[in-house]
Amino acid sequence: MKENYCLQAALVCLGMLCHSQAFAPERRGHLRPSFHGHHEKGKEGQVLQRSKRGWVWNQFFVIEEYTGPDPVLVGRLHSDIDSGDGNIKYILSGEGAGTIFVIDDKSGNIHATKTLDREERAQYTLMAQAVDRDTNRPLEPPSEFIVKVQDINDNPPEFLHETYHANVPERSNVGTSVIQVTASDADDPTYGNSAKLVYSILEGQPYFSVEAQTGIIRTALPNMDREAKEEYHVVIQAKDMGGHMGGLSGTTKVTITLTDVNDNPPKFPQSVYQMSVSEAAVPGEEVGRVKAKDPDIGENGLVTYNIVDGDGMESFEITTDYETQEGVIKLKKPVDFETKRAYSLKVEAANVHIDPKFISNGPFKDTVTVKIAVEDADEPPMFLAPSYIHEVQENAAAGTVVGRVHAKDPDAANSPIRYSIDRHTDLDRFFTINPEDGFIKTTKPLDREETAWLNITVFAAEIHNRHQEAKVPVAIRVLDVNDNAPKFAAPYEGFICESDQTKPLSNQPIVTISADDKDDTANGPRFIFSLPPEIIHNPNFTVRDNRDNTAGVYARRGGFSRQKQDLYLLPIVISDGGIPPMSSTNTLTVKVCGCDVNGALLSCNAEAYILNAGLSTGALIAILACIVILLGCPSLMEPPSPREDMRLLYLGFQLMLFSYVKVNRRFCLLGVFIKLPFLYVVATESPTTLMVRFPIKLV
Repeated sequence: MKENYCLQAALVCLGMLCHSQAFAPERRGHLRPSFHGHHEKGKEGQVLQRSKRGWVWNQFFVIEEYTGPDPVLVGRLHSDIDSGDGNIKYILSGEGAGTIFVIDDKSGNIHATKTLDREERAQYTLMAQAVDRDTNRPLEPPSEFIVKVQDINDNPPEFLHETYHANVPERSNVGTSVIQVTASDADDPTYGNSAKLVYSILEGQPYFSVEAQTGIIRTALPNMDREAKEEYHVVIQAKDMGGHMGGLSGTTKVTITLTDVNDNPPKFPQSVYQMSVSEAAVPGEEVGRVKAKDPDIGENGLVTYNIVDGDGMESFEITTDYETQEGVIKLKKPVDFETKRAYSLKVEAANVHIDPKFISNGPFKDTVTVKIAVEDADEPPMFLAPSYIHEVQENAAAGTVVGRVHAKDPDAANSPIRYSIDRHTDLDRFFTINPEDGFIKTTKPLDREETAWLNITVFAAEIHNRHQEAKVPVAIRVLDVNDNAPKFAAPYEGFICESDQTKPLSNQPIVTISADDKDDTANGPRFIFSLPPEIIHNPNFTVRDNRDNTAGVYARRGGFSRQKQDLYLLPIVISDGGIPPMSSTNTLTVKVCGCDVNGALLSCNAEAYILNAGLSTGALIAILACIVILLGCPSLMEPPSPREDMRLLYLGFQLMLFSYVKVNRRFCLLGVFIKLPFLYVVATESPTTLMVRFPIKLV
């Protein structure tokens, strides 16, 4: 409290000093700003020059935060026309007039009625005016002046952030910049030292320092090691008044983390690792793990492993587990206890990323010896081959030897082996195997045309331990024997147009034929086509072998007639080229058909056979004879009864049939019918144009 009273007394003295300075110019008779008068005309036209008037004041000041019991005197306004008789009234207007600042309208004294804060408002602009008290007539033009709030050191420095976080690489040189902290002071920087800040470090020595004027934090010790201490807490102070006594201060906390650099090589914690692996292990199986420790983190601590030497380089390999940073040793090739019982490896661990600035701390790698013992295991039998291929001829008798499989026990005991066939792969039981020596035989003849390949699986098991079992695939190829004769490749059928004897023969084949053979191509590389020996000189047709596994059937003559024969069955012999050759006789059907003038097929239907256009002389004579007989019959001259109609129809049909038979089978009777009073006889010789109808009137 005593300190507060002293501060208030000092502020009052300072205000009085400023006030006396403000009125010093008046006492010295200068700094009298005046207002230019205006010209007035007298009653008689004389121009009067008004003397200059002016306010007497200097810039006013008021100290902030004054808390005395009475209003603070800011200053006094006085016009040089004021004679002190009280006729002049002073009026104050503008910012804060009447609320913050009040004026004594007689004396012109201005007081501040409230405590002012420069940080809220640094100055106020006011307007002063002198008027006649009775008439309120302005005696002077209004004049503007400023009241400035005088600053005191009442605001401590404040940092932009309560806490800061910064990183700096470990082992940085002394003086390396870490971070800059900044504080601000709300006091007036242009007045005194209230806002002049000085930075200092309260906590964090001797590791860090701070620049007094800038607030930049720098490293102060060399070779700071992250692995020894990673995080530091630093307290920075900012003090105003240039750091002198009585100044206000503020603090902030800075957390500084040392970031990692690769300054540590990997190191194995031991010089030798002991491991073991069973001879039954398969390639890719894990044998063991090694780990080199590296205190660095992130990519600086990444380690890769390699086998650099040892007699097990061909049998083992090592990979890196980057999640655990371990070297994983795996089996690369199968090992055999009976052949080699121990291996030695030299494993190297090295950093993936190396910082050139710390290369002198190297080498950034380490080596260790790994000894691997091979453990004995009861192994299953092992076939001498991964698979077998055997051959047997088709149709071979049951009991024919196909081939042999052979397995042995890899263990030192060398147990006897027994063989068997997996019957799921030989459902038809085509084969059997000797359980002691592994010879495979057939149980029945095989047909290559049904199955060319047979695949079975053979098991080999130890006699004393049936669980130790191995299996091997056996493929058996059935060799072809020429046991199938070739046959027509399709149900062929030929067509030939009926024609005159004088018409020349065509050079085109009636039909082209080919053949199929179920046997392998080795037993039928080419088919041979021919006629049977007994009809080799067939007068109608012949076969020409094209020597490309096809043949053409040709006509030997012309003049084929459907009336004489409308269908021919031609036997054709087909032979293959196997040893011994096989042959078969196949029948080709050749039909005689009616064709147009261009040789295009019209019909091969036997019921449609008809004669050539135009009636021959014999046909006409036969028809006329029938007519004469019918007309000469007396009974026909009388009106026929229905019974006689039927008899007459039957008689006419017999006569026409007789004439058809007699005229070389060339005349075709189509029908006889009665439509009173006529008997109609219809006949033709050709399928194209002429059809003759003979009406006979019945009377």
